Amino acid sequence: MKIIYNHLLPFGERYYAINLFGVLFAKGPVDREMLNHEEIHTAQMKEMGYLLFYLWYVVEWLWRLIQKGDSFKAYHAISFEREAYANERNYSYLPRRKKYAWRKYL
Repeated sequence: MKIIYNHLLPFGERYYAINLFGVLFAKGPVDREMLNHEEIHTAQMKEMGYLLFYLWYVVEWLWRLIQKGDSFKAYHAISFEREAYANERNYSYLPRRKKYAWRKYL
């Protein structure tokens, strides 16, 4: 995974890194756990197609925002994020991951 270190992306102080089309933009050093988290997102993107992934991500975030009433809680409730956070410390997860595994986190 290509990593670009910068101070612009992602926006906001709560966010440290963002994966855009399989390229990671980070505000500083990236550890193994974060890299694994972002590689899970890349697998999600590839299986869904990048545009559908981002469309689903935004729609689900909006739905979770209505449910939770808080943007940060909504972010953590997105199925893609739930899968990635649940498995970011499991370094053998990606090779064994089944397609569309994020669905069980809906």
